[in-house]
Amino acid sequence: MSQQILQVDQAMLETTLDRMVRRSVEETLNAMLDAEADEITGAARYERSGDRKAYRAGHYKRDLTVKAGKMSLKVPKLKGALFESAVIERYRRREESVEEALIDMYLAGVSTRQIDDVSQLLWGDRMPSQTLSDKLKRIYADIDAWRERPLVQEYAYVFMDGVWHKRCWGGSVENVSVLVAIGVGMDGRREVLSVAEGMKEDAESWRLFITGMLARGLKGVRLVTGDRCAGLVAAVNELLPNARYQRCMVHFERNILAKVNPRNREWAADALKAVFSMESRDKALEKAESVAKDMESRKLKEAAKCLREGIGETTTYLLDDYPREHRRRIRTNNMIERLNREIRRRTRVVGSFPDGRSALMLICARVRYVTSNEWSTRRYLDMSRLGESVPVAN
Repeated sequence: MSQQILQVDQAMLETTLDRMVRRSVEETLNAMLDAEADEITGAARYERSGDRKAYRAGHYKRDLTVKAGKMSLKVPKLKGALFESAVIERYRRREESVEEALIDMYLAGVSTRQIDDVSQLLWGDRMPSQTLSDKLKRIYADIDAWRERPLVQEYAYVFMDGVWHKRCWGGSVENVSVLVAIGVGMDGRREVLSVAEGMKEDAESWRLFITGMLARGLKGVRLVTGDRCAGLVAAVNELLPNARYQRCMVHFERNILAKVNPRNREWAADALKAVFSMESRDKALEKAESVAKDMESRKLKEAAKCLREGIGETTTYLLDDYPREHRRRIRTNNMIERLNREIRRRTRVVGSFPDGRSALMLICARVRYVTSNEWSTRRYLDMSRLGESVPVAN
């Protein structure tokens, strides 16, 4: 019968190993700092030399947080020369990899208060929220360059929507929209084309938003999918005259069902599903008219009116110009809605933003964080099926 002869305290072993690694790293860094001081002064410690260029004047302690933990460094002070180390940057308190890890945590949705606690737990050093904000400013320039980058390829399908957040405006906290556009390029991959503050999602906001993308090279748009926003529809018709508008099917169904009493809601949902399962647009319109008449017979006049008014722009995807293989993905705004949920998950942690700049930078950073890996490697649509049935747009 086997018996356990050796017992290991795992927690104590890990603590001891961490302490040994931290001590070893600390001794190595201090030795490297001393070697740099010897090179600058031209002589080793306590060495008498006529070629000496400077003199040692003691040292001062500098705390540095690295992946091994928090350690104390002895930075040499010199007389007659300025000590500049290649080992540790001036005023740096944390290793770059530690700062990058904390920034990634922030972009992933962790609040600044939680980051402060995690930093204390992992490395024994706190990261105040103001310090984290200062560190984030260095990536803002990269975000601005990304927002202003030229759009070099054609984007046949473009999805547009707005996500609301709270920010200080005129001395009070108001709901303000950030406009987001996602395009599917001719390589079949998705790409976030633009993120900009749109205030109230009015026609002027959408007009400026689309104009900005056109100035950066947006072309080849054949279909724009979005919610029933009058400002968006007007801006698309004005600035993208060769593109058709597809109203989001899911939003349209919700708008109709909101006008149906609970007793008829299940029937109405099945009837609408039958409308959008038709193989052609003519059959879908015919089926929609039949459903509208049934609604009127059930005293659902408002629902029938909503169905008749919106069914035309909600069945654009059924036109012969768009491949059958694309229809399921171009008829809704679900893709951008999922992205908006990721944005809200992060902005909800903040609450209200002090200004539009801080809100826009965080949302852009969050968008890039979410889409950087999955979207760049997976093809969303096979664009070779699009063919040349639609004239070159825009």
